[in-house]
Amino acid sequence: MASEAEKTFHRFAVFGESSGSGAEMNNKNFSKLCKDCHVMDGKTVTSTDVDIVFSKVKAKNARTITFVQFQEAMKELGQKRFKGKNPDEALEGIYKLMEGQDPATTGVTKATTVGAVDRLTDTSKYTGSHKERFDESGKGKGIAGREEVTDNSGYVSGYKGAGTYDKKDK
Repeated sequence: MASEAEKTFHRFAVFGESSGSGAEMNNKNFSKLCKDCHVMDGKTVTSTDVDIVFSKVKAKNARTITFVQFQEAMKELGQKRFKGKNPDEALEGIYKLMEGQDPATTGVTKATTVGAVDRLTDTSKYTGSHKERFDESGKGKGIAGREEVTDNSGYVSGYKGAGTYDKKDK
């Protein structure tokens, strides 16, 4: 059961942390874990309780907790959440709540593609000089599509015999 809790710990520890290794979890992600896994129910366990327990188990000057400290925190929260049960049963109850949970992304802003946005971003409908900036698939051509590339071959522009000097019979 602890290995499943450890997997959940790692998933929440790296959530929103681009350089996070998943070995340590900050207070924000700890609170998110407690909320998403329904450890925090608003009555017996509140967000204040979660913050107090986090501060209690972390090192004095640290900002994060390890998995061992996380287990201590879950024991304390288990006692509050499941009153009347012994500490081991309460911890098992907390781990059952955490089983297979992922960080929820509800309320996250989605990119909208309604109305004018579709027409503005459809490169097949571009005209004039803007049409030259994209290929048939809609992928941008980069600098070749933005600037007129000069021909440095040595021939005058528009000369029909360009590139034929070496091919002439002597």
